[in-house]
Amino acid sequence: MDLESFRREYLSGGLSRKDLQDDPFDQFSLWMEQALGLGIVDPTAMTMSTVASNGQPSQRIVLLKSFNTQGYVYYTNYESRKARELDDNSKVSLLFPWNQIDRQIKICGEAQKLSRKESHDYFVSRPKGSQVAAIASKQSSVISSRSVLMHEFELLKQKYADEELPFPDFWGGYRVKPSEIEFWQGGADRLHDRFRYLRDGQSWQIDRLAP
Repeated sequence: MDLESFRREYLSGGLSRKDLQDDPFDQFSLWMEQALGLGIVDPTAMTMSTVASNGQPSQRIVLLKSFNTQGYVYYTNYESRKARELDDNSKVSLLFPWNQIDRQIKICGEAQKLSRKESHDYFVSRPKGSQVAAIASKQSSVISSRSVLMHEFELLKQKYADEELPFPDFWGGYRVKPSEIEFWQGGADRLHDRFRYLRDGQSWQIDRLAP
């Protein structure tokens, strides 16, 4: 398989300082609105990187559920691998890979658990099947087969067919408070445009980075 010759040019247009908002959350909102309007597949999907206590990094896809000037929110099982790693090291990196429009957004910061009320309010807003799955799946644990998982799912589904599911104490949200946000726009001849926002007290410093 020849991968060295597999390449394409990035011709979606450039990015200059005058195109940027002074606040990175405003810039993120603008790019997210554009991604949604263009019909990008799964624009809220973000690669989340954590680091274990032994220094081993790991990644997975999670879904952004909300954001504001306080940070970026997603939900998960608090007993999962990523949650255990966050217990040891709360520093994370998020990446939105919008390859269809030659854009990426990278966010570095620290993850903090949401309040139980915030997590509960989101949990009860989810489709019932998703609620059942959140309880049935002991995320990141070893299972002997998919049938074991499906058996537990069906048992819970039948048990709570006519009533609300209990809110599990092992499930909830995190908010990633950013210290750095980078906006990347692909360019011709690999001369991409990169702008980094660095938190500086209550304001943000904006720098252009070499591609």
